[in-house]
Amino acid sequence: MNDDRVIWNWDHALAALPDMLWAFLTVTLYVTVLGSIIAAVLGLIIALARKSTPRPIAAVLTFVMNFIRMTPLIVQLLFAYYALTAVPPLTLGVLIFGIHYATYMAEVYRAGIDAVPRGQWEAATALSMSRGRTWTAVIIPQALRSTLPALGNYVISMFKETPFLAVITVTDMVRAAQEYGGSHFRFMEAITMAGILFLVASYPTSLLIGRLEKRLAYTT
Repeated sequence: MNDDRVIWNWDHALAALPDMLWAFLTVTLYVTVLGSIIAAVLGLIIALARKSTPRPIAAVLTFVMNFIRMTPLIVQLLFAYYALTAVPPLTLGVLIFGIHYATYMAEVYRAGIDAVPRGQWEAATALSMSRGRTWTAVIIPQALRSTLPALGNYVISMFKETPFLAVITVTDMVRAAQEYGGSHFRFMEAITMAGILFLVASYPTSLLIGRLEKRLAYTT
């Protein structure tokens, strides 16, 4: 039977896997892990800056943060790709993903900080703790405890949006699947296997985050 008339061919599905697995390990996970670290650290810095800086500076930070959040990630990638031609595309992707998601994580941190009971601030003041010590020893640890599940969900979202890297010529899993489909004229198997890999990686993580959220709610 003509191979082009067969809807599904396991030989092509298995043949497409090595390139996609390599792209998964070297690009998808790389961008997700480094981008998440940047987003988590930068988001916390933004949240603290908005809380502790004078109102005009906080207003500027809020405006910039909202501008980034309201602009599509794919547009930010393309803009940076054409504006910063000296930066390697993969490095650019990590930075843009990190900055973009930092704006979302900053809001999560802000909500977590606001949720810390006012009595904790008063207790720290009564103990003559410095403002820096109050933040690092009392407020931030409690805020992080309540924000971990939401931060984890944003990491999963970042992971699922890594195919956008294709617009700046970075070969992730989906682009590797498209390249296989283009060279063998078999897109169905390659794209399906890419989707399965995303599911296998993200679904167990979402279950763990759900369990963490329930445990934190139970122990609070």
